Amino acid sequence: MYCQYSRRNWLRMAGSTVAGACLWEKPPVQAATAPASRVAVAKCKTYDSGELLPTLDKMFDQLGGLGRLVKGKTVAIKINLTGAASYRLGYLPAEDTHYTHPHVIAATVHLMGKAGARRIRLLESPWSTADPIEQVILESSWEPRDILSAAPNVEFENTNFLGRGKQYARMMVPQGGLMYPGFELNHSYRDCDVFVSLAKMKEHATAGITLSMKNCFGLTPCTIYGTGAGVDEPTILPTGGRDMVHAGHRQPSKIAPPEKDPKSPRDGGYRVPRTVVDLISARPIDLAVVEGIRTMAGGEGPWIPGCKAVAPGVIVAGTNPVNVDAVSMATMGFDPMADRGTPPFESCDSTLRLAEGVGIGTRDLKRIEVVGTPIQGALFSFAELRRQRRHARF
Repeated sequence: MYCQYSRRNWLRMAGSTVAGACLWEKPPVQAATAPASRVAVAKCKTYDSGELLPTLDKMFDQLGGLGRLVKGKTVAIKINLTGAASYRLGYLPAEDTHYTHPHVIAATVHLMGKAGARRIRLLESPWSTADPIEQVILESSWEPRDILSAAPNVEFENTNFLGRGKQYARMMVPQGGLMYPGFELNHSYRDCDVFVSLAKMKEHATAGITLSMKNCFGLTPCTIYGTGAGVDEPTILPTGGRDMVHAGHRQPSKIAPPEKDPKSPRDGGYRVPRTVVDLISARPIDLAVVEGIRTMAGGEGPWIPGCKAVAPGVIVAGTNPVNVDAVSMATMGFDPMADRGTPPFESCDSTLRLAEGVGIGTRDLKRIEVVGTPIQGALFSFAELRRQRRHARF
């Protein structure tokens, strides 16, 4: 485990900028006790509804059916619309590289409506804007009505600020938190019965990978956690990105709990994974879906140098986000047991290891039941592309 107090491990960690972290964090739980649940994997080559819809339907059936999860309930779905709507990798549409594809969103919404969901809220905190999500979608050349009409009672909410709420929702981390003891979030994350992370399969420049757990970094409203957030009170509208969380140059607005230890490392590779684990502890994920039909390799968005478009043709889903991200990593050619210093975590801590350490779920593939397509049959090696990029630089 990461935090074993042996001379050999201490010496190994001493060369790292975050070595001292082991001395103040609680020892992690044993991996053998972290929950394990079924994960469904499917090959899916296109976003055509004739292939996508039955593929997702079968996957949800393999997980025990959507009805038991969503019937009669309010469902909140966190999608991924990272970066401005104008950002493009070459001339490709955003949904083919770094946005959750609108057809995947619509298909998921349709199946949840069919399974009896009472209300479905699609949530995101778009880059530094309070514009309605519908506006961001229109700027991305999507048709909002295709998603809104996919099921009864579907709505969007921009969670980058108060939105339609009258006050922020205080959501605390049950075990006390690794970075923050709690958060002030948009009401929609509290006012739901079921929370879904609908993510894009990608690497990440700061966190190594971004899958169902890292997708939830966007829960934090920029009015409180953004560069231009107010000191005493949140700003009315969001300004700037979440550099505060990445670099720790200041605390969030005083309405929110401050970080636990202002003397902890000011390193994004240390801070971001821990913040993500705190967020999904405060707002647990009930269903995780990672879409990798078409995506990008090399980073989370077109602003990362050296990225390229790829088509893994895979979807991974399950009810435990750590299990889902572990299987997703394996289909990407990475070892989910990897940690700092090993791809894809060369300069960051593993969100999976940290989440396992607080008891959210196991990353050990030997303990996870994979149904549908075997991992080897769904393999698309981001890891090999990573090695090629590294070799080209040197």
